[in-house]
Amino acid sequence: MSDQTGGGGGPEPEPIRFFGTTWVDHDRGYGLRRAGVAVGALAAAVAAAFVLRFAYEGLQIADTGSFVTVLVVVMFALCSAMAFRKTWEGFSARPTDPERERSLQGLKAIGFIGSLLAYAFRALHEAPGESLHRREYEEALKRHERRKPNPHSRKKPRRKQ
Repeated sequence: MSDQTGGGGGPEPEPIRFFGTTWVDHDRGYGLRRAGVAVGALAAAVAAAFVLRFAYEGLQIADTGSFVTVLVVVMFALCSAMAFRKTWEGFSARPTDPERERSLQGLKAIGFIGSLLAYAFRALHEAPGESLHRREYEEALKRHERRKPNPHSRKKPRRKQ
């Protein structure tokens, strides 16, 4: 959230990836963008599932054994579930420990299908992260209003008699 004052004299909304600031007033193709993001993320998740299927078939061809195959499948399933949860939580709250979030980037990369699915499902409801950005923007607007002097509380200058 930027409290920088632009030409309007108040805080400016933080842009969201793929949406810019259209989330504020739901204008300039906001609905189409949401639909596009949902379809795009879902298509990317399906494509990624096919890539993982080819990797699974590669393990079968390499005859690595059932233990390795089960281990890889379980690892991708768990990482995808955890990535889905962490991505979904990130849409409604800023991380309390950014260093921990940075350490989970590898897990999110392995479970990228979960992140893509979270993005697709959230886009069906709102722009991913919109509620968080809206809450922060409204708080910044309230802070700005409190800082602004009230023109009715000014003392009127006395006229000389």
